[in-house]
Amino acid sequence: MTKQTDLSKDLGGSFTLPGASTTVNRMGYGAMQLAGPGVFGPPRDVDAAIAVLREAVAAGVNHIDTSDYYGPHVTNQIIKRALHPYPDGLVIVTKVGARRGEDKSWIHALSRQELIDGVHDNLRNLGLDALDVVNLRVGGIMGPSEGSIEEPLTVLAELKSQGLIRHLGLSNISPKQLTEAQAITEIVCVQNMYNVAHRSDDGFIQDLAGQGIAYVPFFPLGGFTPLQSAALDAEAAALRATPMQVALAWLLQRSPNILLIPGTSSVEHLRENLSAAKLQLSAQAIAELDSIGGTPGQ
Repeated sequence: MTKQTDLSKDLGGSFTLPGASTTVNRMGYGAMQLAGPGVFGPPRDVDAAIAVLREAVAAGVNHIDTSDYYGPHVTNQIIKRALHPYPDGLVIVTKVGARRGEDKSWIHALSRQELIDGVHDNLRNLGLDALDVVNLRVGGIMGPSEGSIEEPLTVLAELKSQGLIRHLGLSNISPKQLTEAQAITEIVCVQNMYNVAHRSDDGFIQDLAGQGIAYVPFFPLGGFTPLQSAALDAEAAALRATPMQVALAWLLQRSPNILLIPGTSSVEHLRENLSAAKLQLSAQAIAELDSIGGTPGQ
């Protein structure tokens, strides 16, 4: 108990998902980079990918984010190979709602049968009888799009009632779509694009915090366009840290309901990411970092 509490402190504290006894450390791990280039095909070094996952869990990470369309199938198969049988308390969060084309494209997969197949693919490749959390992925590549999500979410709610899914979340959605979803089923987390530079969800995060719902930013370090900022560089120099560590520390201090899932295929980079949870930013530094924020496209 004491060891787990210490690990939690080292990883930004912990957060309990609403309506559940599921508690995760706030610094988690995103498995997307375990696949090959373009999140397609196998990695160059499977053993190195396995080492990253085992190092993460050994360091106290108990929240892994993945999807069976990463690869496709690749990351889940590596997770199973590295960690199965899974340690007690490990929460694996996956997502459905997309598939990969042979040309490496990302294609919506929101029909009833595609969603059912996606859940069963995740179960099979992870070696599980039930999935801890499944996020319904809708919207565009970088953000939400207008429209009802009732039809696909109802399919997942049915699979939850059958015991194949324990909890449901949403990815790439708007506040209006969350309200629609909550009339169908309980939502425990929202996963949208957000980082120190892309801040369109500032108000949404506060609303979710008030409801006790986790907010999990994807592309916390900028994604395909890594974050660059003089303010990040200056604070990193002052703390003898990297700009990316400062960006992660800013997110952890932004709101207590934010959970981080930075990804990497390197053990050294993993350790660097995890150590960001120990950084303490001053009020002045936070104010300066706040000033660089803007919405995507601005």
